[in-house]
Amino acid sequence: MSTSHRRRRDHRATTVIAVIGVLAVLGFAGARLWPGSPFASRSAARSRVMPQAVATGRVPESAPTTAASKLTPLPVKATEIRISHSGWYSWALLDTRTGELSGPADRDALSTTASLIKSWIGADFLRREAERGLLPSAEEAELVETMIRDSDNEAAEELYAANGRDDSIRRLISTCELHDSLVAADGGWSGTLLSPADITRLGACIADGRAAGPTWTEYLLEQLRAVRDDGDFGIRKAFPEDQQKAIATKNGWVDREEEQEYHVSCMAIGTGWVVGVMARYEIEKGPEYGAEICRLVGAQLRKAAGG
Repeated sequence: MSTSHRRRRDHRATTVIAVIGVLAVLGFAGARLWPGSPFASRSAARSRVMPQAVATGRVPESAPTTAASKLTPLPVKATEIRISHSGWYSWALLDTRTGELSGPADRDALSTTASLIKSWIGADFLRREAERGLLPSAEEAELVETMIRDSDNEAAEELYAANGRDDSIRRLISTCELHDSLVAADGGWSGTLLSPADITRLGACIADGRAAGPTWTEYLLEQLRAVRDDGDFGIRKAFPEDQQKAIATKNGWVDREEEQEYHVSCMAIGTGWVVGVMARYEIEKGPEYGAEICRLVGAQLRKAAGG
């Protein structure tokens, strides 16, 4: 875990000298020139991000699916999932090409997201900076990267505060057209309530550009593909190793002492599809139990597709 950084917002950074300083820091500090990053293509003389409007290509869930048979088969397919487990779990699969949503009847049941919501916190911060015509500082870019890739809680708290806390989750529900989700009762990001179905809607919102905006979408997806260490578990682990890094992911895990439950949530974003899984079970089983539920759901969806 990295230490918390103090938020710096000096609007004098619009001068050429300040921008050169920021970009010089970006070249040597934590904000790496990831593929798709706006940092990689901007000259040192530019001090403001100027996003251009683009079509999202989003397909409503109610869209006709009569042409689905003409599409290339996905590597996952809805099926009856059978897992020996205790507690509760549910899942959802969204075909983002057709808008077809699959899953069990309780795919709209709510559970806490824990760190999965960091995918939205990063998207919301980056999009709003671009809407203001601002380029994030080196420290802010590092906060986004360590929050996503290393699941840094302190970075998440700082960015969540910068986003307006509960207002950020309200924007999530509105922007991504979520159906079931709720702001946490305690106002914390970790307790945000999503359903497996809404996890897939969030994933689609990230993939089609609504979440992070046209300037930052590919950059955010690269961060989600680069999730590592303790946060790298679940759905994409059901895929061959050479395919895993092409799948964007963000997972969450938290021990809920009051309920004596462990809560795990998983999201995987592939080309044309998103899968969401949530689980609650006895606290003594720990995070590995929920991580395996997510992996097994992914494995059975892959098997159904012939994988």
